[in-house]
Amino acid sequence: MGLMASGKVAFFHDRKGYGFIETPEADDDVFFHMDDIDGPEPQEGEEFEFEIEEGERGLRATDLTRTDSGGGGGF
Repeated sequence: MGLMASGKVAFFHDRKGYGFIETPEADDDVFFHMDDIDGPEPQEGEEFEFEIEEGERGLRATDLTRTDSGGGGGF
């Protein structure tokens, strides 16, 4: 189990299904993949809670959950 964190989507590549989240818990933005999110594609600025794990290429966000104060992502 990784470090629990929260942050905002800084970038999302909709065709490739990945992006990065900026968070105060990590020095660099944290990678995430659409496979770790339930629901519609995330929008830049949308807020999530997630776990940070060390992956092969650096930090990765897993178990992403939208928070109520998020920016986009309407259903």
